[in-house]
Amino acid sequence: MNRSTGSAGGSRGREFLRKRVVALKRRPSIIPLLVFCVAFLYYSLNLTHISDTTAKIQGSGMGLCGFVTMLFSMLSLMCFLNAFPRRKKPVIPMLVLAGAMIALIVFCDFYYSSLILDALHRADNPIVIDKSTVYIAQAYNVLQDHIAILITGAALTALMPVYSRLLRRIKTSVVVEDNGSLGEIDISGEDA
Repeated sequence: MNRSTGSAGGSRGREFLRKRVVALKRRPSIIPLLVFCVAFLYYSLNLTHISDTTAKIQGSGMGLCGFVTMLFSMLSLMCFLNAFPRRKKPVIPMLVLAGAMIALIVFCDFYYSSLILDALHRADNPIVIDKSTVYIAQAYNVLQDHIAILITGAALTALMPVYSRLLRRIKTSVVVEDNGSLGEIDISGEDA
């Protein structure tokens, strides 16, 4: 194998990484946005457990909590995207609206989790977790993880001024070497 291809692959990797860091320096809001996207995908991909748990327990407001979580997850992503337009200052009302929706989602997840615990520990006819109802435990774990991911995204949004300053300190400029023939370039525009 040729050594030059190995070093070219390394330089391409470094250039790719440098471009990603430059993109993060320009738009640090990408970091919490990705966390909120992960939260939405995690909840959406585990929605079967949530729906089965709602059908089994049939607690007061469980279906509404699931609906509010899905709806406001999508809407909060749209508000978050509009809160940080390209090359402009953040739009505070959109950011506040996204934060309010995320807080409501966390409340709905917490309320839904408490209804699961109430169904498991109620005095008359408690639900027992076995092989046929293991999805209830999985739904509870999904909700706890979803809350943790959302809180992480909210913390990253609140700390954005701090880590955006730290990102700006990372040196991403490319050093261009002079080959000594810069004086030979004719910039007068006259044809000889």
